[in-house]
Amino acid sequence: MGKALIKVFAFMIILVVIFLWVGYTVTEMTGGEKKAQAAVGVNPEAGEAIFWGKGRCSTCHSIGDKGSAVRCPNLGVFGEKFTLPIGLRAAERAKEREKQTGKSYTAVDYLLECVGNPSAYVVEGYKNEMPTVYAPPISLTLEEVKAVISYLQSQGGEVNIEAISNPPGEGKNLLNRIAAAVSAGGGDPTNGEKAFFDASGAACGTCHTVKGNGKAVGPDLSAIGTKGVKHIQESIVEPSSTITKGFESYKITTKDNNMIVGLKKGEDGEGVELITAKGEVIKVPKSNIAEITQETKSLMPEEIREYVTVKDYQDIVAYLLLQKG
Repeated sequence: MGKALIKVFAFMIILVVIFLWVGYTVTEMTGGEKKAQAAVGVNPEAGEAIFWGKGRCSTCHSIGDKGSAVRCPNLGVFGEKFTLPIGLRAAERAKEREKQTGKSYTAVDYLLECVGNPSAYVVEGYKNEMPTVYAPPISLTLEEVKAVISYLQSQGGEVNIEAISNPPGEGKNLLNRIAAAVSAGGGDPTNGEKAFFDASGAACGTCHTVKGNGKAVGPDLSAIGTKGVKHIQESIVEPSSTITKGFESYKITTKDNNMIVGLKKGEDGEGVELITAKGEVIKVPKSNIAEITQETKSLMPEEIREYVTVKDYQDIVAYLLLQKG
């Protein structure tokens, strides 16, 4: 009996050793865990650690003969298809993007677009399946995104940290998008715009306008981003906590016991006009008004948090953060 227990124990020890060895080997093949924890800042060393570690880039990309991922383009020199490393390849792709968009693109701009808005340009022969790396579960910070860009730039190109931090072309807008998304907890501004105007979802556009789009029932939100993430989040979750001046709601009780709630659109000698949450303009004759009182609650429904998903909420916040007027 004792010998049998010793054999079982020895077998378990061997299994644990094999498991630890396999884990170590896999970690080393993907860049090494120690390296991922050591490097910090915006530099190629930190970017390399993030690429093969936290960023999980190596799940889909290889660099030359390093790594074994094939789902997405190899970012080094590999085979007949990839004859330039990504640091040099980015300059060629930037020229393509300029022709396609009519906007100014540098190599840094292209690399920022690859990370910040990967669906904008998908390499021929590959699927549009790259995740949003600054959103959960990866959740890279803005500094970590810049570090990865510097690492990619170092693959055959000349690293320019200043250009990464202050890109002259389209990259500036991309950095703003990433910064807004990170501030919003990982939101996607592109999806946020869709969710904002989706009548079957958040339906924010049925009452608010952004740069002329939507309906002007509530405040125009074209410059809401200047007020910061906290103000935007509170305005959505607790709309009655701060009501914009001029957008106070009123309740009119008529003499035949009807109640109408809305924003005061106008008033003259004949009656009072209210615009309801549905955008309907109702003029109530003064002769039929029993009472008119100013409400303490916003016309914006508080239950919006109950039917908007967490993802759409984060995406909408990210989209609104970009609206600087």
